[in-house]
Amino acid sequence: METITTIPELRSRLDAERETGRGVGFVPTMGYLHAGHLSLVEAALADNPVTVVSIFVNPLQFAEGEDLGAYPRDPAADSAQCEALGVDCLFVPSAQQMYPRPVATRVEVSSVAAPLEGVLRPHHFAGVATVVAKLFSIVGPCRAYFGDKDWQQVCVVRRMVSDLSIPVEVVACPTVRESDGLAMSSRNVYLSAEERRQAPVLRAALDAGLDAISGGERNPAVVEAAMRAVVGRAELASLDYAAAVQADSLVSEGPLHGEVRLLVAARFGRARLIDNDGSLIRPVC
Repeated sequence: METITTIPELRSRLDAERETGRGVGFVPTMGYLHAGHLSLVEAALADNPVTVVSIFVNPLQFAEGEDLGAYPRDPAADSAQCEALGVDCLFVPSAQQMYPRPVATRVEVSSVAAPLEGVLRPHHFAGVATVVAKLFSIVGPCRAYFGDKDWQQVCVVRRMVSDLSIPVEVVACPTVRESDGLAMSSRNVYLSAEERRQAPVLRAALDAGLDAISGGERNPAVVEAAMRAVVGRAELASLDYAAAVQADSLVSEGPLHGEVRLLVAARFGRARLIDNDGSLIRPVC
């Protein structure tokens, strides 16, 4: 595995690979890799002759008072895991390399970025879209792999790629979970023992919403109420939202129909966790 720290070096390496007909798979991460990240890497390795993983904790997507300084990091372990899997290139740029001067250009995706996380963290997705657009520009034409757990992020990146005609195929991969259903996240390390015990309530809330839909419920308010009731049983959970929306637009458009996504976000002490799951409502014949 080659570890690369500069933009020109990575561009040159990947351009040379494509010139020989070798396609590129790309997994952008903020490091502190867990089994969820590694499942994306494995998917990229299976699909592409060349795989590059980036590790960059992007300051643009953290608001004042969020956990940028405390965000968990373990670069040695990240590198070892990538090398063990057979990653070709590990891109680990510094903040100075990525942003050599104050950023005057931001990428805003006004539609799917606006609800849910966009209400609570209004600058977050502009930071995400900006750094992902920059990474796509650096890496060049590729398949890029993202986890379903951050469903709204997947929607934002897909819309950006479509609107800007970026030559990248966005591949969404299934959420990887602990044995008790908790979605894997780098922020799970913030949980105390009791918070960790209660955190799977998010998965249980999604299951309650899915059960309501499978039972014939099509009113999003009723489905959301079922989800909120479950989260309310966990005394250490502070709910940010429980939403039942159309999967592509992330808004409720009358009775639930077609592809539906249920999303939930809650705080457990220092940790703010998100989760989601989907359902396909088939028309009645």
